[in-house]
Amino acid sequence: MTETGLTVRRLARSGTLRGPTSGLAPGYVQANLVCVPRELAYDFLLFCQRNPRPCPLLEVTEVGSPEPVGVAAGSDLRTDVPGYGVWHHGERVAAPETLHDHWRDDLVSFLLGCSFTFETALIRAGLPVRHVEEGRNVPMYRTNRPCRPAGVFHGPMVVSMRPMSPDQAVRASVICARYPRAHGSPIHLGDPAALGIRDLDRPDYGDAVTIRPGEIPVFWACGVTPQAVAQATRPALMLTHKPGHMFLTDLLDSDLEGLG
Repeated sequence: MTETGLTVRRLARSGTLRGPTSGLAPGYVQANLVCVPRELAYDFLLFCQRNPRPCPLLEVTEVGSPEPVGVAAGSDLRTDVPGYGVWHHGERVAAPETLHDHWRDDLVSFLLGCSFTFETALIRAGLPVRHVEEGRNVPMYRTNRPCRPAGVFHGPMVVSMRPMSPDQAVRASVICARYPRAHGSPIHLGDPAALGIRDLDRPDYGDAVTIRPGEIPVFWACGVTPQAVAQATRPALMLTHKPGHMFLTDLLDSDLEGLG
């Protein structure tokens, strides 16, 4: 059976899939998940609009609805992600397999673009995607770059990293620029210290990957940024995906090409 966004969602809903989703359903758009109470929804919407590189908006649900009808009609955000995080006052207090026990009728859900979306294009171009090659979760790091505040929300940008040669990094930048709603081109090449990252072997989220001789770290803005923002802002409640464990939509990668 051909793997699609729907088949991956079904695997997550059944409990069969509990791992990272990078490399699954090639060609289908993947998304980060953030759910906040209605009284915080405008502030978070404004935060996304002011920080489109880490938080490119794909969908905002109706209040209380777990169905993102615009990108995956019939789906359920409470069950169709292979891993979740529950945040209370800036602390992750649970990592449940579903959100049924944590769902509230006043929640508004946001789906944000994900860099896993452009990885299919990178692989087709013959460029390395090391975490896929090594069967690991993508490495992600908190940085010293503050996001632009909005209402109650503030905090640092998170980045994902993929090692490449300098020439490959230039090619990747051109390819990824076609996908601004999947974080677009890299925000930094080379020295991790410039982003405040001390040790690439100790990512804040995900797994370390091999950096081969002649390669440099290439960093993209990352949709895990709201989880770092939750730690900084300490809202009473935020529900998220588990880093690297994304929601698969019915959108095709080509649907996002050139859309800012």
